[in-house]
Amino acid sequence: MAALATLALLGGAASARAAARPVLAAFSVPASANVGRPPRVALRIDEPGVASVDVRVTVIALPTHRAVIVASLGWVRTGRTITVTWPAGATLAAGSYQVSVSAHDHRRATLLRGAHSPGVASLTVDAPAPAPAPSSATATTTTLAPVEAGVPTPAQTVADGAVFPVAGPHNFGGPENVFGAPRNGYLHQGQDVLTAEGTPVLAPLAGTILTTSYQEGGAGYYAVEQTTIGFDFMFAHCQAASLAVATGQAVTAGQMLCRAGQTGDATAPHLDFEIWVGGWQAAGGHPINPLPYLEAWEG
Repeated sequence: MAALATLALLGGAASARAAARPVLAAFSVPASANVGRPPRVALRIDEPGVASVDVRVTVIALPTHRAVIVASLGWVRTGRTITVTWPAGATLAAGSYQVSVSAHDHRRATLLRGAHSPGVASLTVDAPAPAPAPSSATATTTTLAPVEAGVPTPAQTVADGAVFPVAGPHNFGGPENVFGAPRNGYLHQGQDVLTAEGTPVLAPLAGTILTTSYQEGGAGYYAVEQTTIGFDFMFAHCQAASLAVATGQAVTAGQMLCRAGQTGDATAPHLDFEIWVGGWQAAGGHPINPLPYLEAWEG
């Protein structure tokens, strides 16, 4: 019996080792940079019992969804923060990009990804500022932020009947609650909508529920909806036992999905709302700033 118990323990340990995967412990990418050389990017990958992992960092141009820079870092030590060495001559033009990291260990186990630690970050490369125009006391110009080609504008979604996703008093918090705000090892991919515990969370547009799940230490209870206009919406930190939809279910605009809570990595009741283009967590998919849409839907 003792021998059998020992074999069982050894088998369990082997299974645990086989199930282990690299984890992205830190990933630092600036929200914006100037035209030219890629900015400083730092990362750390952990995996208990593994000394090194093979790491690659890719920069994708969002308008074309094509890789424009690939930095193969080779086998790097786990548990240490490293700075990405970009290929010689690599430069970035003005535009919107996504920086992603991938890795695998000697067993070919790949990087473990989660709803709030996907290993991707948004990067905006700014063109040099134009020379100041001659001053005029009578003329003023307002410049609106450009919308990515092919992506519905906030006004278009309003015309499609979009509704605000929180059915109650709310606010958008402060700088720490906005899209792109720094988090522990990644950038915030949504906009927080602060509201009271139990406030209904609604589908802004008609669509189909892609998934509902729970992530401890991250999104908590969450739902993801694929809409009929090409957006995927993510609704995170739902109140426990409040999810009112299931995977594959069709929903209409204004239908309740869950209630606002503070499950997962949250310190106050709120909805973490994300908008994805090209598919939630899909290859080539990326989040965009939800705030202009939320502000349009408030009206």
